[in-house]
Parts: sequence; structure tokens; C-alpha cells
Amino acid sequence: MKIIRTVSEWKAAAQEAAGRTIGFVPTMGGLHEGHASLVRRSRAENAVTAVSVYLNPTQFNDKKDFETYPADFSEDAALLEAEGADFLFAPDYAELYPDDYRYKVVETDFSRTLCGASRPGHFDGVLTVVMKLLNIIRPSRAYFGEKDFQQYTLLVGMARAFFLDVEIVPCPIVREESGLAISSRNRRLSGAGREKAAEFHQILSEGGSAGEKKRRLEGAGFSVDYVEERGGRLYGAVFLEGVRLIDNVQLDAAAQTQA
Repeated sequence: MKIIRTVSEWKAAAQEAAGRTIGFVPTMGGLHEGHASLVRRSRAENAVTAVSVYLNPTQFNDKKDFETYPADFSEDAALLEAEGADFLFAPDYAELYPDDYRYKVVETDFSRTLCGASRPGHFDGVLTVVMKLLNIIRPSRAYFGEKDFQQYTLLVGMARAFFLDVEIVPCPIVREESGLAISSRNRRLSGAGREKAAEFHQILSEGGSAGEKKRRLEGAGFSVDYVEERGGRLYGAVFLEGVRLIDNVQLDAAAQTQA
């Protein structure tokens, strides 16, 4: 696996992939089995797999959340090498934002709801950094987990709106045995908190209205940001021990659980 730090280095290295399909997995580090599953999917479907590790400050509306994000570059690089990634692109802020974030990609509808409503500017940062990365790597396919389904939906819309020549590939949520969606932020939970966190997905998957599920979550000890139905899917975001957790379920899956 080659570690690349600059755009010019990537352009030189990418000549090795000329004429071959490139799969791309953008990450912020703190890698886990969910990320590993994306790498494996990319390797199965493409000749070359590139992964980016970049903790993007422009998508954090909470400075403390940015500063405490659990990531270790050496551990991330070791995981990616073990999974057979061909390239690791790890730029710094100056390399990725030569404009100092004066230019940005803004979506004016769906990005203002759900996570976007409580995290102003979050999706502006997400869309902008992914646009930059796609323009640098120029992959055939880019892989994103469905845990953040709102993000996936916005990225598909961005690719269509700007005629990007890339397939945005959704990948299933990877969960712990308890049902908790695997997330880098789970590492910040205590042992007891991790056990409690499993109730988040359990309650979202049960029958009842969004309002009823919100009340159940609050009764279980979660601080609820939102539980809302959108486009045949139930989205939820909660806080536990100061850690923000997100999840979503298809409403037909919830109905099956109820039955």
C-alpha cells in the first residue's frame, strides 16, 4: 500500500491505474469493521482501491467533537494494509483547502433537515470535501455506508446535479452483535454506555409512531435530537454520555419487526 500526501503525488501514482477501474472509500479515520467492509467491497468490484483518511474540520459544528474524534493514523494505515488497499491518500488541510474554504458546495433542502437542522454547516462541509476528493481521485465508484443515509442521499444528489462521472455505492450498515451500528464514536462510550446504546436500534426497529419511539428513547435514558420519518425511512439521532449516535431503519423493516 502506498501512502500519498499530496494531489501531485496522487496524479503521478494514478498513472499506474490508467485504464483500470478505481474504487474509492473516503474516511475520517478511526477505522473499524464498517470501513473494512467498504474496502472489501471496493476490492471485489474494482482493479484498484484507494482510501482517504482525512479528519475534515469543515463538517464539525462542535469544536470539541472535532478535537476528541477517536482516530489513530498508524492504526488506520495498518488496518487498510491488512485489508489490501492499494493507496492511502492522507492530505492535510492546506493541501485539500488551498482556498481556506472560501468555496463550498451547498444543498438547500434536505441538508437543512435531520442532522443538518441541529448541525448547521455540517453537510456543506461534507459535500465540499467529498467533491474535492472525487475530483482528485476520479474513481469509477465511491463507497459509503448506509448508517448515515441522509449523507448518502445528498451525495447521490450532488453527483447527479454536477454530472460527476462516478457511481455512489451504498453499503449495508455493519452492526455489533447487540444491533448497535458500528461507529468510531462508540469508542468514547463506557462499557455500560455501550450496552445501553444497543437499545437505540432496538427501539427504532420496534412498532409505533416516531413520537412514541422518541418517548421510549427518552425513557431509556437517551437525550433525543430527533426521530423522524422521511421517504420511507425512519431516522434517529440521540446523545448518550455526551456521544452523538445516529441510525436509521427502513419503515417496512420496522413493520416486519412489529409483526
